[in-house]
Amino acid sequence: MIRRVGQNLSVRTGAAPAPSRSLETQGHAVLRRVFSADVVGRLRREIDEVFSTIPPERARSDASEFRYEMLNRSPAAQKAVGHRRILAAIEPLLGGDCHVIANTAWRNPPGFPGGPWHCDAGPHVPRPEGVEWDDRIPYPVFAIGAHILLKACRPADGPTMVVPGSHRSGRLPPFDRLTDPDLTYDGRPPVMLTGTAGDVALFVSDSWHAGRAARPSGRGRFFLQVHYGRRDVAQRIRTTATTHHLSPEAVARARTARTRALVGLHPPYFYDG
Repeated sequence: MIRRVGQNLSVRTGAAPAPSRSLETQGHAVLRRVFSADVVGRLRREIDEVFSTIPPERARSDASEFRYEMLNRSPAAQKAVGHRRILAAIEPLLGGDCHVIANTAWRNPPGFPGGPWHCDAGPHVPRPEGVEWDDRIPYPVFAIGAHILLKACRPADGPTMVVPGSHRSGRLPPFDRLTDPDLTYDGRPPVMLTGTAGDVALFVSDSWHAGRAARPSGRGRFFLQVHYGRRDVAQRIRTTATTHHLSPEAVARARTARTRALVGLHPPYFYDG
């Protein structure tokens, strides 16, 4: 784990919260009863209003199920992302100056089909198979995803699954097993991040994770997703097409895909709202 020393990083010493240790070693943790029923109700109302007033924002098949940049659109969402229990779990890994890099609300229907195993923009320290991590070195974590549950998420509802320890592999999930619900890493099977409204599921971005396909009895999913990153990781709350550091003249001069990316105009990908 890490701490800031001025503007630089150092190894954190001393005790750390149990959720922080679980994130570092297993790649996931669930915080129980973080938000009260009143706060959950307020979040649901404000997010429902965003869904009803702002059209889908991305050309993809499930675009109607999510809305971006929620902390800009919902006062309750902006307050929720700074909850002290969430920060206490992630700051030992990301630093006390970590920030929100993406903030998306999801309302998946009862027939949620799930998705393939993947990493979010990782692995951040890629390694070939057979090269194990030296446990004397604290495993670096660059981004952590949080799902603030706004309704209960049971096994039948299609919860997010995480393969424990896979964030330390330095590899992507095996391409021939991307849809295998029984994928393992180092002999460890997936765990489902289930919970009730007000719980918060956390996972390291490098972890192999996927949405589990809902069962016929599933009731759908409703959660506020927050991605937190180290200070050095750029925010993606809005796409670089609208939010960047460039003059109009510099934008006009960048005429190829490579020159646009070079000056910071990236096509949307992981996290990008």
